[in-house]
Amino acid sequence: MRYSKLFTKTLKEAPSDEIAKNAQLLIRAGFIHKEMAGVYVFLPLGKRVLDKISQIVREEMNEIGGQEVQMTVLQPKELWEKTDRWDDKKVDNWFKTKLANGTELGVGLTHEEPIVDALSDYINSYKDLPIFVYQIQSKFRNELRAKSGLLRGREFMMKDMYSLAKNQEEHDVLYEKAAKAYTKVYDRLGIGEFTYRTYADGGIFTKRFSDEFQTISPIGEDTIFVDEEKKIAVNKEIMTDENLEKLGLKREDLVEKKGVEVGNIFPLESKYTDALDVYYTDENGQQQSIIMGCYGIGISRLVGMLAEHFADDKGLSWPQSVAPFQVHLVGLCERANDIYEKLIESGIEVFYDDRDVSAGEKFNDADLIGIPNRIVVSDRQEEGKVEFKKRNESESSVLDLNDFITQIKN
Repeated sequence: MRYSKLFTKTLKEAPSDEIAKNAQLLIRAGFIHKEMAGVYVFLPLGKRVLDKISQIVREEMNEIGGQEVQMTVLQPKELWEKTDRWDDKKVDNWFKTKLANGTELGVGLTHEEPIVDALSDYINSYKDLPIFVYQIQSKFRNELRAKSGLLRGREFMMKDMYSLAKNQEEHDVLYEKAAKAYTKVYDRLGIGEFTYRTYADGGIFTKRFSDEFQTISPIGEDTIFVDEEKKIAVNKEIMTDENLEKLGLKREDLVEKKGVEVGNIFPLESKYTDALDVYYTDENGQQQSIIMGCYGIGISRLVGMLAEHFADDKGLSWPQSVAPFQVHLVGLCERANDIYEKLIESGIEVFYDDRDVSAGEKFNDADLIGIPNRIVVSDRQEEGKVEFKKRNESESSVLDLNDFITQIKN
């Protein structure tokens, strides 16, 4: 992409009503536009980051047997009444609407009920299980106070996956597969070393623990206690001696930290399948309940989290795996056009600053946008050479263009 063709521009200042650092930087760099509190438009650069995170998540869910679907946003009231979740006193963050004929509908905030309903036509026998099914879709939650930029919104992109198993043993195997897949996702996003599987309250669904994945961060809203040697943590909400004993943890080994929740998984038992009358017949012809699990990752939340986690005083600094482009080419002479074409021919994603502005403005924008690899092409370099600098390093070096291409492709 040529910067001169991009309709977005960088801003010197973020909107005065935006206090979250992630949103300030993303707005200034032209990644998102604030539509209203808790609702953001993903502009071309932001959409590329969102899509790359989605693809990483998609690949890891597919690897464990996940089958992707696209569920509807509009949901029938009747399904949710069967599970006793339509009442605002039970679930207080619904968005609801009505058809012209007065029929009430819900605007999707989660999809346990619709998933079970959709699968009910295809589950009869034990041979039809187990199943992993997931989607990546916009969700809508009527947060009373949307805050923290992309970390807590009213409209957001989420991957939600559901497992259906014949029994608890089979469910446990699926559950641990999903947990390992989550760990791979965070490793690929560059936050694996800072992210802990964190035991939390199972809520109304189960007497078992749920599992949050918490990334250590000073902006974290959650307080967790980390066993750094075992690489696990406990949410403050369940920090009792009884629970620590169940988990095989010692209070003296735990360190208090702040965390950002970047995913969660939790057992659902047979709450939804039983309520919607979806069962399977076992090998003996007996009707049995189906055990479910739910697995969520906030895709757009991760955009905000990564933006803020890796930023410095100059701007954004994306991990290689999710950066909108692999290379930011700063052109300061005509020769840059040839370099741009060669990079494209080599299959490299390149963002080419070909604007007629000062070198200082180009460098400042490159720092703000945060693409991890930068090359500068000017009259100071010999033919076939480029000046190369990593976004998070202060020193640059002069490389042969072919060597640079090989390095980036590797």
